[in-house]
Amino acid sequence: MFKLHAVQAQFGDALILEFETARKRRFILVDGGPPGSFEADLDAALKEIAGPGATLDLLVLSHVDNDHVIGVLDLLAAAEEDIADGRDPRVTIKGLWHNSFGRSIDPDGEITQRIQQLMTLAGSAAVSMPFATDAFLGVREGQKLGVMARKLGIPVNRGFDGDLILADTAKRPIPVNGLTVRVIGPSKANLDALRKEWLAWLARAEADAARDPGTAAMSDRSVPNLSSIVLHVAFAGRTVLLTGDARGDHIVQGLRRAGLLDAAGTCHVDVLKVQHHGNDRNADGGFFRTVTADTYVISANGKYGNPDYDTLKWIVEAADGRAIRLVVTNETETTRKLLETHDPARHGYAMDVLPKGRHSIGVELAP
Repeated sequence: MFKLHAVQAQFGDALILEFETARKRRFILVDGGPPGSFEADLDAALKEIAGPGATLDLLVLSHVDNDHVIGVLDLLAAAEEDIADGRDPRVTIKGLWHNSFGRSIDPDGEITQRIQQLMTLAGSAAVSMPFATDAFLGVREGQKLGVMARKLGIPVNRGFDGDLILADTAKRPIPVNGLTVRVIGPSKANLDALRKEWLAWLARAEADAARDPGTAAMSDRSVPNLSSIVLHVAFAGRTVLLTGDARGDHIVQGLRRAGLLDAAGTCHVDVLKVQHHGNDRNADGGFFRTVTADTYVISANGKYGNPDYDTLKWIVEAADGRAIRLVVTNETETTRKLLETHDPARHGYAMDVLPKGRHSIGVELAP
C-alpha cells in the first residue's frame, strides 16, 4: 500500500506519505502548513490517517517559508506539551530533514542581520513589507525548529555531510524503511546563486529605503525564494516527486544529475506535487512537457493568485489528451476558469477538489 495524502493547508503545504512494509503501516510528514493549519486540519488528519500516538519515520521541512514551517512547529510544541503533562506524545518522530537558512544560504549571518535592519527601518517609517517580513519570520522559525527538535531528541539530517541535504553529496538513493528516496535538490550551485540573489535584493532594497522607504516596500514582492529540498520517492513500483517551492529549471537539473531523465530528456512520475502552489514564476509550459505525471497535486486557496491559471493550462495542454488527474485542496477562481476554457472531456483530465469539512484528500498509488 502506498498513498499520498494532501492535507488542507490553505495557501501552504502539508503532505503525508503512507506506505506499508511487512504489514506495518509507516508515515512520513512533509511540511506542516501556515499558521492555524495544525489546529484546523493537520492534527486531525494525522489522527485519522496514522492514529493517535503514531510514529513518523521521517519529518521533512522542504524550506522555512511560514506557509510550510508553522504547522511543523505547532506539531512539535503539541508533542512537547503532551510529555510535560504526562501524556503519551501524539506523535513520535524518528528523524528530521531540514536545511536551515543559516547553513544553506547565510553561513556568516550577514543576510539575516541586514534583513532585520531593513525591517527595523521600514517599521520606523510605518511602511509595511509583508513579503520580506514573512521571509524573515520564516528564517527565525526555522532556527526555532532546530532547537525544538533537539529538545525532543529528534535526530536532524542524520547521515548527511556537513548537516546539509544537498544533491551534490547525497548522490545515492537513500533507503527509508522500504522507500527509496533520491535527493534532487538543492545543489550547491543553487544555494550559491540564491545567496547572490539575496545580497543583490538587499542592496537594492537598502538603497531604496535610504531614499524613500515606500519605494523599498513597492519592490517587496521581488524578495528571493528560499531554497527547497526536492525529493524523488519510489515504492512498490510507483513514484512521487515532492518539489516544495523549487524552481522548475532547478528540478530538471536535479533530475538530470540523478540520471532520472530518459533518452528523450523527460521524466515521468505517478504523482507530481506541483511546486510553489502552482505559481507561474516557478514553472513554464516546457517544464510540464519535461516532467509529466498521472496525477498533479496542488495545495493552494487562491491567495497570491495561486494556482495561476497559466500553470493549470500548461499542465493540461502538456498532457495533450493523455488522461491525467488534478487534485486540488481548494476550488479557486483559476480552477473554475480552467474548467470553463478547457473542457475535461475534450482534454482528457479530471479534477478532484478536497471536500469542504474534510482534513485531507488521498491519492492511492499502490493497493
